[in-house]
Amino acid sequence: MRILTGNDLRTGAVIWWTGRDWSLHVEDAVDVGDDGEGILTRETAACRVNGGYSLEAERDAVRSVRPLHIKDRVRALGPTVRPDLTLKPAEPDAGSWVI
Repeated sequence: MRILTGNDLRTGAVIWWTGRDWSLHVEDAVDVGDDGEGILTRETAACRVNGGYSLEAERDAVRSVRPLHIKDRVRALGPTVRPDLTLKPAEPDAGSWVI
């Protein structure tokens, strides 16, 4: 599966394409297949995303989206130096798929 990510132009936050809009949560990302570049072109032109790119991902056993590359896994979770600042600090296994 291929998903899209980039940064919000107003806040700089990492965002993920949901099929209609952008979300802060990777689990909201949808498979864009071969349409990724077209979506990114439109979203960049509309000034809704900065530095967008498509990446490989998979659905894990509980149907959550999991980026395949470590860089994107870190982007999905948030800061690694302060686990209490991650997007979902209360999730017990949130860091289990980072490494």
